[in-house]
Amino acid sequence: MNRRLILALAAATALTACGKPSSQSAAPARKEVVFSILSAESQTSAEKDWAPFLADMSKAIGAPVKAYYGSNYTALIEAMRFKQTDLGWFTNQSGLEAVRRANGEVFARSVNPTGIDGYEAVIIVKAGSGLTLDRILKCDKSLNFGMGDPKSTSGTLAPMTYLFAPRNIDPASCFKTVRSANHETNLFSVAGGMLDAATNNTASMDRLKLLNTDVAKNTLKNVEIVWRSPRIPEDPLVWRKDLDPALRKKLADFMFGYGVGDTPEAARQRAILEKIQTKPFVHADDSHLIPVREMEATNHLIEARNRKDAAAEQKAQADLAEIAREKAAAPK
Repeated sequence: MNRRLILALAAATALTACGKPSSQSAAPARKEVVFSILSAESQTSAEKDWAPFLADMSKAIGAPVKAYYGSNYTALIEAMRFKQTDLGWFTNQSGLEAVRRANGEVFARSVNPTGIDGYEAVIIVKAGSGLTLDRILKCDKSLNFGMGDPKSTSGTLAPMTYLFAPRNIDPASCFKTVRSANHETNLFSVAGGMLDAATNNTASMDRLKLLNTDVAKNTLKNVEIVWRSPRIPEDPLVWRKDLDPALRKKLADFMFGYGVGDTPEAARQRAILEKIQTKPFVHADDSHLIPVREMEATNHLIEARNRKDAAAEQKAQADLAEIAREKAAAPK
């Protein structure tokens, strides 16, 4: 089934679902499992990297596993909400939205293959341009800037929380133009001079480095980082809470055993995982999202103070206090 037909069926299902019971109701029985993936780079590249992993999952659980590729996280969240997908790999912020709106639950997280736990949001400029962070923050509406997907942790939330909001800067009124795109598009746009600066993250840049092609090498050579965020937790994997318990067990057995051990088969599996930029997955739960909730609430607090909204400020402070209690109670 081609992607155009998949999207058409998804749209029809979403429209039909408007007249059906809430997405919180029991999931209908289905013969296949659908795994959602953001095609942050080209879908062709994503399919090549993910196909062996999904094939192994299908063999392990004894059911067909199909990929659902989305061009943005909102599409993936809505697909899970309307039960078009069963589980998937999300960013922290989009994972939080899937938990809040799509009856989702964090059950695992990725592990950075570099051995460094977590990644950083960055702002990149063209190498040799002389463009500095101070010049970017001057906000004279002379620069073309690239933001990430609105649901992207590193592409939007982290830069807003740690860089723009504390300075009372609204990117829309700061820059000549603001374009929203995935990390790969922003990276190539800055390297090619179509954007003056853009958000990105170290994981995306590491992924490009792994390609080891002339295009990848030249692109990375033509950009430089002028700002880094504090470290962001690795990405969560989310499944729907209403999945059949027997299926959940099969999925968990596969996910947490895949690539584990010192056998030739485990080594083959780890090589596949490296292509999707992770080591073997580890257990996680919704407490994994506490840091992104803290970022979100901090951003809300700064924005409320900037616009002198006492009620919104009080709510943000209450949210931060609750998050602090949860952090204290969470397993170390």
